[in-house]
Amino acid sequence: MKLIQIAQAQTDPAPAPAPPTPPAPPAPAAPAPAAPPPVPPTATVQSAPDAAAPPPPAPDMLTQLAPLLFITLIVYFIVLRPQNRRAKEQKEALKNVRRGDTIVTSGGLVGKITKTIDDAEVEVEIAQNVRVRVLRQAISDVRAKGEPVKDQAGAR
Repeated sequence: MKLIQIAQAQTDPAPAPAPPTPPAPPAPAAPAPAAPPPVPPTATVQSAPDAAAPPPPAPDMLTQLAPLLFITLIVYFIVLRPQNRRAKEQKEALKNVRRGDTIVTSGGLVGKITKTIDDAEVEVEIAQNVRVRVLRQAISDVRAKGEPVKDQAGAR
C-alpha cells in the first residue's frame, strides 16, 4: 500500500494529505488479520495495453516451413519420381511394340501382334486364325519381344 501512495505522491503535482487513521479498537487476545484499506479510484495500478506496441515477434518463416518442405521432398523422391519413371517406361514400351511381340491387354487377353494398323491400333492374334484389333492404350504389358514375322508376299 505504501508503494501505491509513494507512486501517487510522485505523479501528483500537489501532495494529497494522508487520510486520517481511525483509532484502533482494543486488541483481543488473538490478533485478527487486518483488512487492506480502501484504495482511492485514482490509484489504479492496472493500465490498458498500449495499442501502439508492436506484437510479439513471430517465429522465423523458414523455421515454420522447414518441416513441410522436408516432407514434400520425401514424398517426391519415394512416391512421385519412381511413379513418373514407370509411366515413362510404359509409354515408351507401348510406342515401340512391333510384329511378333507377345502382349497382355488390360482385359487379360494374351496374344501376339501380327500387324500394326496405325499409331493408335494394332492387330493381335489371340488364337490360331483369330485376330482382333486392339488399341495401344489397352496394352498393359509387353511380355516378350519377338522377331518380326516375315511377310508372305515378300517371301514369294
